[in-house]
Amino acid sequence: MRHDLYNLIEDGITPEEVLSKNTPVRRSVEIKGEVTKDVVEELSKIKREPDWMMRLRLRSLELFNKLPTPNWLPNWVLDNINLEDYISYARPDVNRSSNWDEIPPEVRQYYEALNIPEIEARALMGLGAQLDSEIIYINIRKQLAEKGVVVLPMEEAVQKYPDLVKQYFMRVFPPEHKFAALHGALWSGGVFVYVPPGVRIEAPIEGFFLISNAGEGQFEHTLVVADKGSYIHYIEGCSAPRLSKYSFHDGMVEIYAHEGAKVKFTTVQNWSRNVINFNNKRAIAERNAEVEWVEASIGSVASFVYPSTILKGEGAKTEITGITIANGKGHVKENGAKVIHDAPNTSSKVVNKSISANGGTAVYKGVVYVRRGARFARSHVTCDSLVLDGDSKAYTIPHDQVFDDTAVVTHEAYTGRISEDKINYLRTRGLTEEEAKSLIVLGFISDVTEGLPFEYAMVLNRVIMLEFSKYGKVA
Repeated sequence: MRHDLYNLIEDGITPEEVLSKNTPVRRSVEIKGEVTKDVVEELSKIKREPDWMMRLRLRSLELFNKLPTPNWLPNWVLDNINLEDYISYARPDVNRSSNWDEIPPEVRQYYEALNIPEIEARALMGLGAQLDSEIIYINIRKQLAEKGVVVLPMEEAVQKYPDLVKQYFMRVFPPEHKFAALHGALWSGGVFVYVPPGVRIEAPIEGFFLISNAGEGQFEHTLVVADKGSYIHYIEGCSAPRLSKYSFHDGMVEIYAHEGAKVKFTTVQNWSRNVINFNNKRAIAERNAEVEWVEASIGSVASFVYPSTILKGEGAKTEITGITIANGKGHVKENGAKVIHDAPNTSSKVVNKSISANGGTAVYKGVVYVRRGARFARSHVTCDSLVLDGDSKAYTIPHDQVFDDTAVVTHEAYTGRISEDKINYLRTRGLTEEEAKSLIVLGFISDVTEGLPFEYAMVLNRVIMLEFSKYGKVA
């Protein structure tokens, strides 16, 4: 039976509850236990990788074992990332296809429950869907292939375009901290996108990632390369059923925008509440290139995501918009931004909006770095926090390093509560208190939803409204 996500959430059913009605997925291969050299070599052999990729994995493993544990992680998060207990690779017993009808019904129902095939048909130019550790569905419109656009599962790109992949893979984001190194050793799945010079893809391409079982690690790797003067909007969606114990997500996104290219990368992260989410995200922008990040973090019990852009070429620009919802006791959401101005006349804009409720903690951590010689660099950061009750917290931790006296770097931050006057006004118009609060929250984060395809914006708005009505009153 096909479901319509909008109708389901209209009835008060969350995405994780929808997914929980489905059955566990059978696996053809599963790797579990301590992450050792033998495990990494086994994973590489299963994927039939070239020697250079196996060497990259083993070098990443060496760094993982040498690098210190980040001191910015809460102790309870570290206590629940015991890698020996996690399944580090899970291949579902499904043949990859470009036709939904060829995906087994017991697997397809996960995506139909979230209305993914319908959204693909209405709004997307291409879609790659990952279940656990592997892409099981990938399809792009014929006109993209005719223009030379490449959209492939990451493993297939390693085989078909090794020279192109080697130029960028873990060079935009090298294994510089412990969990980036872990990703380099265990990565599996994800999507490779290459847009040729001058090609503009007006409708988005999406990668959708789903974790089906508890006690699982997911390490997908997405690489987007936009050649000179090209344009692409890539959407990343994430979800999971309600899990009996923690699962761990440690993905990576690398973007390279060549001269004059523009890349927009949107993430709608709606993991279930037993997922600990890391995502390593970085872009490099060449001369006059533009990179726009939009990060919407709704689900998961803990999330640590800091999209970053290196403005490498003169005139390069970046805009980073983040929305974080920490709703629930013990929930910790860190959604920040990092910008490095490495050339003259570069500009950056960071807008971060956080909402904390029912004992949740939302944190913005940001870095703006202007190198000496990055003449006339411009950067502006705005952080707005909405705290909905006395048990919740919001923190803003900016860090600016400016080494050129012609640069202008500004930062402003605001923390407030929902105005009682606004609530009372909306209640006089027939809304309940919860409906009034949800409406105010939606207005607070409209920067994110207005840039999404209609189908996504509609579902995201309803999920957010449900987030506050489902888990206790917001006082």
